[in-house]
Amino acid sequence: MGRILLVGRLAVRDLRRRRIEAILLLIAIMAATTTLTLGLVLRDAASDPYQSTREATNGPDVVANVGRAAELSALKGLAGAPGVIDHSGPYPVTAAALQASGRTSDVQVVGRDAAPASVDQPELIKGGWVRDGGVVVEAAFANALDVRVGDPVTLHGRSFEVVGVAVTAAMPPYPKASCYLPCMSGAVSDNPAGAGLPPGLLHNPGLVWLTQADVRSLPPNPDSLAYVMNLKLADPDGAQAFVDANHGEQSGAVPMQPWENILEDATELAGDSQILLLIGAWLLGLLAVASLSVLVGGRMADQTRRVGLLKAVGGTPSLVAAVLLAEYVLVAVVAASAGLAVGSLTAPLLTESSAGLVGSAGPPSMTMSTVGLVTAVALGVAALATVVPVVRSARSSTVDALTDSARPPRRIGWLIAISARLPVPLLLALRVAARRPRRVVLGVVSIVVTVSGIYVLLVLNAFLATQPLVGGYDDAQVKVLRHVLLVWTVVLLSLAAVNAIVITWATVLDNRHSSALARALGAAPREVSTALAAAQVLPALVGAILGVFPGGFALFAAINAITGGDSDRVTLPSLWQLLALVLGTVLVVAVLTAVPARLSSRRPVTETL
Repeated sequence: MGRILLVGRLAVRDLRRRRIEAILLLIAIMAATTTLTLGLVLRDAASDPYQSTREATNGPDVVANVGRAAELSALKGLAGAPGVIDHSGPYPVTAAALQASGRTSDVQVVGRDAAPASVDQPELIKGGWVRDGGVVVEAAFANALDVRVGDPVTLHGRSFEVVGVAVTAAMPPYPKASCYLPCMSGAVSDNPAGAGLPPGLLHNPGLVWLTQADVRSLPPNPDSLAYVMNLKLADPDGAQAFVDANHGEQSGAVPMQPWENILEDATELAGDSQILLLIGAWLLGLLAVASLSVLVGGRMADQTRRVGLLKAVGGTPSLVAAVLLAEYVLVAVVAASAGLAVGSLTAPLLTESSAGLVGSAGPPSMTMSTVGLVTAVALGVAALATVVPVVRSARSSTVDALTDSARPPRRIGWLIAISARLPVPLLLALRVAARRPRRVVLGVVSIVVTVSGIYVLLVLNAFLATQPLVGGYDDAQVKVLRHVLLVWTVVLLSLAAVNAIVITWATVLDNRHSSALARALGAAPREVSTALAAAQVLPALVGAILGVFPGGFALFAAINAITGGDSDRVTLPSLWQLLALVLGTVLVVAVLTAVPARLSSRRPVTETL
């Protein structure tokens, strides 16, 4: 039998014998790889609705606009620029205050022809196209204002009827709409449009279409109209190059926006979701490393006699190490494959298109870079957690491995002096923790990561709940972000719970001889099980405190720095929330660890010894 085949068969056979541990390993790695996959493919999946809208509306490759009628000749000159094969416009644009459903909002009013345009003909979702006295409202803006076909609206004191609701690819959906006129973005307000702003500056404007005649009749001075023109290029991928080549020369410094910029603005929500998921993926990766380290350590202790048998029949230390590593590599590869599949299929559920786009996000095409990165992370997590215990086990003495005797405890004078004066459960708990300091550190790190993630979730959830439209997100987009946070919360808490149970069970197995000896010397089963649970609760308390500060605060600061957010616009958790988080974490860990600790005390002392 070849060496590779031998290693593979031994690894698979051992995984089949220990199926529960193998499943836990698989879940731990898959949680991290699924979240990482979601983050990597999310933006690609989110671009599908915009591309569908672009095809349905024959969207422009470049949108150019000028702010004064005096610059109209420069705008028209772009129609004959090299590379332009078609255009629509120039169309007049004016600012107005729209009143509807008891709300007032700034809008940009674009004048259009009743006949369809060859470039950028908005796709009607409901109703019909512009006509005299009729206004068509951009779909996301209509959804935010709760405006429907047939509703009356007022523009500059004139009454119009909503005759249609449409989408366009020439501008990102509201509230991320571009500005043809001087404007600022920010929180949506029910106050009168432009209240408290400098004169002439629009506040987070929406988009509506009227006939050109109606638009020209709105402003008191026709010379105050702005103009916009949509360009179609022979090479759409060269839109940015076209802007660079014409900006400030033939165009006379006409502001232009390539379609790639519009796409970026339209998928900004997915970008924010992507950042949250990638950060969540790295947090889950740290939890997976902690979980795997404990699982691998426990399995190595359980496989001591098997390692001795392999060596006794001629296996070299390198062969033994290869067999042990192969098990975790196989699990990592399967977990990476499952994570890639689940992540790519789940991504569209987190990229619901806003009301301003048509179509929906489909399963994204899996790129080789995504597959390679996710697989590398899975293998890296498995290798990081297993290399040290595998090498140590492979180098162990054959005779000692076959004997598989209990590991003698290290006698620490100061620890004995302190613990001797404690109640029996705390005495045993302190000594159990002292026997495995690295495991205690892993438990603390696991709780720190979990509590830090929950701290950030509390901050973001409060931000979305109290100010759902701050930063330019409508209700539908806030709902998507909540879905992202829900995914993060569920996976994070689930993996943390698995970690707590795994660490406790590994501690139970590792201390079965010393626990039985304590019972033989007079300790009650309840005292022993309480000690095993307390050995996890004490590190959990330390981890929860560190997770709140500095862990949670530092993690939120890092997210804020990456996203470019404004920390002054968020509310940090109150003191009672932080206390509840710390106490709740300790209570949950106590409950999760009580069950395996209690089960361990039911085994007869004589059988264990």
